[in-house]
Amino acid sequence: MLALRLARGSHPLVLVRRLLVASASAGVGFLLLSTLGHASGHPSQAAGSVLRLLWCSVPLAATVQFAVAVARTDPSTRPRAGLSALGLGPVRLSVLAAVSTAVATTLGSMVALLFFLHLRGDLTGMPFDGGAAEFLGAGAPLPLAAALVLLALVPVSASVASALALRSRPTAPAPDEPFAAEEPASPAAAPAGLPWGVALAAAGLAVEAYASRGSGGSPFPLPGRLDSTPAGVLAGWVLTATGLALAGPGLTHLCGRLLQSARPGAVRLLAGRVLMDEARRIGRPLGIVCAVVSGAIAAMALYEPGARPYGPLTALGAVLVLGCTTASLLTSAIEARQDRARTAQTLHRMGAHSSVLRSATALRAVTLLLVFAPLTWVLAQLAALPLSG
Repeated sequence: MLALRLARGSHPLVLVRRLLVASASAGVGFLLLSTLGHASGHPSQAAGSVLRLLWCSVPLAATVQFAVAVARTDPSTRPRAGLSALGLGPVRLSVLAAVSTAVATTLGSMVALLFFLHLRGDLTGMPFDGGAAEFLGAGAPLPLAAALVLLALVPVSASVASALALRSRPTAPAPDEPFAAEEPASPAAAPAGLPWGVALAAAGLAVEAYASRGSGGSPFPLPGRLDSTPAGVLAGWVLTATGLALAGPGLTHLCGRLLQSARPGAVRLLAGRVLMDEARRIGRPLGIVCAVVSGAIAAMALYEPGARPYGPLTALGAVLVLGCTTASLLTSAIEARQDRARTAQTLHRMGAHSSVLRSATALRAVTLLLVFAPLTWVLAQLAALPLSG
């Protein structure tokens, strides 16, 4: 009940983010139900149905990541001084975040179920002249228990992940202690995942190259033929994405250190310091976005101009992954800006001009773009090279 009252009184932008989480949950739920419908309508293609289900894990993970990022930026779940005395300590706030996430994702799953049943013709007849009958398994009985289990994957995963992510968040200082949360001005420790991330990314590229050997026809037949896509390609891409997620904080920290080298001015010093302090927060989603974009570029490079590269379900999955990962990065940036609000106020009181803060923000964005954009292009070319050969 408390979660519903807080949701009703939330800021419109907070409600928009929750609606986006519900929309992403609806998209993933529809993909999972489509896999179940394909398995029910084509029992002889069990291997293809299992591979379709494996592909659904990618948009599922992206949606869970987005739900966690939205839960972390929700003002109603941010720790504040004095809330523990009212019974809203870290554990209660994490439960509140889990309930809010469960409400949004469950709403999306229910919408996915209604839309899926409508396209199958189970509610009001077959729409679109039966165009969706083949890949949704229309006419075949749908196992109710299996459908409910698949629909529960997103709410359960997102709620548990949100609760675990918010439970370890530190408590904010009291209003009369303006500098209680300020860390000492020592250089921030570098994240330790850069070597492991590089190793995993290289291993993922090697797995993709090995999986593409000996595959008949197109080595990466995504459009409407997910059942013939080598499972090793998916495994290699997951390894590459994991490696970039581990390497992202280290690369972001390195960007901040480079900005502060060679006699930095006030803008470069401030931009580099913020990048080093926020390396763990924004580096991981930035690495994931890099992996997703490189995978999309590699997939598009395998098709000739004018060819239809994607089927409807593949396009939906690609939109979900790209949209959720990008939204997660933007949401993490919003969270970082919220945490920097006290520092910005302190700088203003010390006489810093607003243009200095804006210039530092622009410099951080340009630096990250100059580092991660070439990395994305290189990974895309390396991933597409063995698949196109």
